[in-house]
Order: sequence, then C-alpha cells, then structure tokens
Amino acid sequence: MSVPDQFSDPRVLTLFAVLAVATGVWLATGLRARTRRIRSVTPMERVWHPQESVPLTPAEERAFGQVVSRLSLTSTGRLR
Repeated sequence: MSVPDQFSDPRVLTLFAVLAVATGVWLATGLRARTRRIRSVTPMERVWHPQESVPLTPAEERAFGQVVSRLSLTSTGRLR
C-alpha cells in the first residue's frame, strides 16, 4: 500500500518530525521533574555541625536548658 501524496510533502514530514521531537523533549523533562520530586521526598542526611563537638560550659548548658524549657509545649499543646 503506497502513501498518499499529501503525506509525502516535505512540509508534512517536517511537521511530524517536529511534533515527534517536541513530544520526546516533553516526556524527558517530565520524567526528570518527577525523579527530582521523588528524590526530594526522601529525608535529607544529617548534616554535621562544628558546634556539636565543642563541649559547653555549665553556664551555656544552663542557658540552653532555659531556652528549651521556654520552647517546650505545655499539656494543652501551646508554647509557654
């Protein structure tokens, strides 16, 4: 079965080629975005902070404890 003359026109072939390339690019970018979204859902690795290895003085520990106690939730679920 032969192809009709209207499909052998170079403009129609170019149109189909452009549509095929655009569809391929659209699918590729969609898959990349989906992969990026899935990767961002996974929890981040814990980042080491230099102050974690520095021992605190008793005054610093006391001050830190006071700040934490102010930020802790009461039995009603509100901040103090």
